[in-house]
Formats: sequence, structure tokens, C-alpha cells
Amino acid sequence: MALINYTRPNTELQNKRFSDILDEFFNDSLKYRKDSFIPSVDISETDNSFEIEVALPGMKKDDINIDLDNGRLTISGERTFENEESNKNYHRLESGFGSFSRSFQLPDSIDEESINAKYENGVLDITISKSEEKVKRQIEIS
Repeated sequence: MALINYTRPNTELQNKRFSDILDEFFNDSLKYRKDSFIPSVDISETDNSFEIEVALPGMKKDDINIDLDNGRLTISGERTFENEESNKNYHRLESGFGSFSRSFQLPDSIDEESINAKYENGVLDITISKSEEKVKRQIEIS
């Protein structure tokens, strides 16, 4: 049986702009490299902290590294493909595997000592408290 490239429904060429077609082409070619895995990241902010959620399904927490260097937070690791059944023929494999590294420049208003990370159900949650001393404040003009 031959593998057939998956095409999203309702994506007719005549209804698309040329720039959208090019974006899809280049994004898809980068996205589906065999040796890379790019986890999805959600970053949010509250009054007291920054929260980062990274989707890392199927990984063990020992395979994930978190580093902070000069205000740059780097999350890296490797997601391996474990094919234990040698008699299994895959017809479609859409999961990404390989090494990854995502870096984010943190603002100066964080408390570097307060970074907490928790990994549960395939989601890495990182919470970074804001430093009250470094938070911008409104200066009143007299």
C-alpha cells in the first residue's frame, strides 16, 4: 500500500491567495522534516507571573532540559520514535520526532529564583514570578 499525502479538507486552490499557498508550502516543508520536532508553546501573563505551557506528548521528564542564561529561557530535549513491534507497517505517521530547542527572551522584570517547572500529562508548565522591585511603575508628573 502506498502512502498518500494528507490534504486538509476545504483547502481548494482557487479560493486561496498566492501568498497563502507559498506560506503553506514553506511551512509544511519545514514542519514535516523527519529529524525535527517543534512543540507547541503557549505563553501568558498574569499580574504576578508569566506562564509557559509546552506540549510534549509522549515524553518523559528526564528527556527535557530547561536552562536560563542571561535572561534567555531555553527548553530542549529529544522525542524518540520507539517502534517496538518490528512487524508493524505504518501507513501514516504524523507525530513529530527528533530533537528540539525553543528559546525565549524573558523580560527584566522576572525573579530568576522563582522559576518553577512541572510536567504532567504531556504538558510542561513553567511559572516565572515577576519581581516587584523591577516591575515598571507609573511615574506621576508634578
